[in-house]
Formats: sequence, C-alpha cells, structure tokens
Amino acid sequence: MRLASIHIYPLKAARAVDLDESVVEPWGLAGDRRWLLVDGNGRFISQREEPSLARVVVTCRPGGIHVSADGRTALAIAEPQVGAAVAKVTVWSSTLLAAAAGPAADAWFSAYLGCPVRLVYLDDPARRPVDPQYGRDGDVVSFADGYPLLLTSAGSLGELGDWLTAGGETPVPMTRFRPSVVVAGAPPWAEDGWRRIRIGAVPFRVAKPCGRCVVTTTDQITGQRGRQPLTMLGRRRRFGKELVFGQNLIPDSGGVIRVGDPVEILDAS
Repeated sequence: MRLASIHIYPLKAARAVDLDESVVEPWGLAGDRRWLLVDGNGRFISQREEPSLARVVVTCRPGGIHVSADGRTALAIAEPQVGAAVAKVTVWSSTLLAAAAGPAADAWFSAYLGCPVRLVYLDDPARRPVDPQYGRDGDVVSFADGYPLLLTSAGSLGELGDWLTAGGETPVPMTRFRPSVVVAGAPPWAEDGWRRIRIGAVPFRVAKPCGRCVVTTTDQITGQRGRQPLTMLGRRRRFGKELVFGQNLIPDSGGVIRVGDPVEILDAS
C-alpha cells in the first residue's frame, strides 16, 4: 500500500488544495482548516448550508491566503496579528475563540453568499480538543468536523463506483469525500478493520469511521447537488445511524508525509 494523494482545505468548506507532501501537526495537516466562516451567532458555515462554497478557490501564501470565485475580484487575506479581536465560534459541539479576519474579508464573503457572515482564523490550533470518547487527553483538532485527518481508500471508491454503475448511476470522484489522505493498494473496505497505521514514518490511530452527509452529493467544482453517492451508501454502507466512507485519524507524533510513502498496518481487528 502507498499514499496516493494529500489534500488540505485551508478554508473549511472551500475547495481542496492538492499537495505532494505535508507536515503532520497534532491538530492535522499544516494549514488545514485554520480559516472558518461563521454566521451572526458564531455558528460555523459549511457546504451543508452553502454548497456554492465548493467554488471558492483558496491559494496559500506566506502569512495568509488568497481567495477567488465565480469571476469576482480576488482577495488577499492576511493572518490576523497578535492581539487582533477574537470572537467565540461554534463548530458542532465545540465553542472556542478565534481571531477575526477583518471587515474586508467579511464583506467579500457576505457579498458572495448573499448573507452576512464573518471570517475567522484559528490562531491557536491547540484550543479545541478531540471528542474524548474517541481521543486521548491532549488530542486536538483544527476547524475540521471532528478529527485531525480523514483517510479514504482508492479501492473502496472503486467498489462504490462499481455499485453505482450497476445501479445505472455515474461513479463519483474522490473529491466528494474531502479526504486528507488517500491510500492506494488496499482491498475495498479494508480500512474498516484498521486500528493503527503508519504513513511513511508517521504513526496514526484510527479513531472512528467517518459518517457521511449531504456534502458527498455536492460537485466539488460546480457546487451542484445530486443524490449520489449518499443513496448508495445508505443501501450498502449503513452502520447503525451512520453511512460510512473513510476513517478518521489522530496522529501519534509529528513528521512529514509524502505522496508515494508506504502505508503499513500496525494493528487491525
């Protein structure tokens, strides 16, 4: 098995940035989901509510990001300075402080979405703990839904595509699942039984399966929605209340991972 691809999402809900290598930090891949859009109550905004965020292209640059979408004038956004205004924001059940990006960024995104929103930056990524039911003391996560990394398997996507084709549907690309890392060379659904793995020199715990939502039905280029693959996952990959594709990871140490790195299973059930 090998690492087939690496992806980060600097702005939660916006388009992915594909990488050849990445630093693994305690809270996730370097630069992943440090920026977040929130509504007037400080509640996070994702593609669940705003699928058009799939069309927002984010480019990382030293000290900030650059955003563009739908021919709008692009905007450079700097990371807030030390001492910048902070606000309480909520991501699922987590409430934490984040630094305000400023009025120019707020105005750009409010105009794009057609409703008032604010952009914030996670200046201290150690503020948010992982769900203690699946993590350990000291495990932390950025603005990702719940865990530092998400692993998916090319073999599993291939079988899901076969199911869709057999049902008269079009297979979907891996982008629909917004993974951090994609593994190639494993049999379909082998990842269900993994408990600890190593990618290159970096070890990870497999925290829990990833329950999927309507975002998987959203084209990650156009923002258009359909039915699949969620309907098929409901038929073939239902575990309790969750429709599962992929596994959430927590790093046991830092390091660098690279496309092509070997993937080893350290513990499996």
